[in-house]
Amino acid sequence: MSTAVAQNRETAAEGGTTNRAGRLGALARAELTMLVRNRTMLFMALFMPVFLILSTKASLKNVDLGGTGLSITEVALTGGIGMVLLMVVYMNLTSSYTARREELVLKRLRTCEVSDPEILAGTALPAVLLALVQCVLLVVVGVAVLDVSAPQRPELLALGALAGLGLMATLAAASASFTRTVESAQITTLPMLLISAMGSGLFVPLEALPDKVASVCELLPMTGIVTLVRAGWLGGASGGDLLTAGLNTLAWTVLAVFAVRLWFRWEPRR
Repeated sequence: MSTAVAQNRETAAEGGTTNRAGRLGALARAELTMLVRNRTMLFMALFMPVFLILSTKASLKNVDLGGTGLSITEVALTGGIGMVLLMVVYMNLTSSYTARREELVLKRLRTCEVSDPEILAGTALPAVLLALVQCVLLVVVGVAVLDVSAPQRPELLALGALAGLGLMATLAAASASFTRTVESAQITTLPMLLISAMGSGLFVPLEALPDKVASVCELLPMTGIVTLVRAGWLGGASGGDLLTAGLNTLAWTVLAVFAVRLWFRWEPRR
């Protein structure tokens, strides 16, 4: 374990000298240090979502969006928020949780004052904040540069993004439970990435899919988040659609929390 992680862990563990915010801050600083030092992970978090948005925007020229009421740019940008959540939070955190477990960081932290939820939250904070900044930048660039309309319902857009951050962080912890090594995290997170990209409406709106296929895709973890984000930015969703999206997101979050409580491992897998 690096010196930076050890020092921040000791700071977080000092009895009576830090409150919960202080402990979370110490853990977050340690995790941010490791993220910055890992150039591959940092590159994936910062630039891969942008590359995917640009490449997908080009491929959407072959998709018939006539019945959706959406432009290619609108689909790419709102779907891009979903890709940020998936890549910066879900994939990145799955690797981080796995690495910290295998390095015995999580086991050592449990002997300190820090609670289990604080350990998971502190580890997630840098990735969550980075994703939040990227989501804000996508909206700003979309409105200021790409001539996309300003968010129709900002509170709904914020709700969708924040709910997505929480869900992806929790799913990352659940996925880490079944991930043996950092290298294998690329494999264990791939199904979620592919299923979400193809079936949750990120870059192909559900309205453009056959009805039976769309009905199945509505049950996927990212579908509710994408629906809330797209409705908050572009409007047009009915109350029933929003209720379904909210219930979908809530149900998957509850299931993810249950999976973490039941299966999350704090010691290296053998």
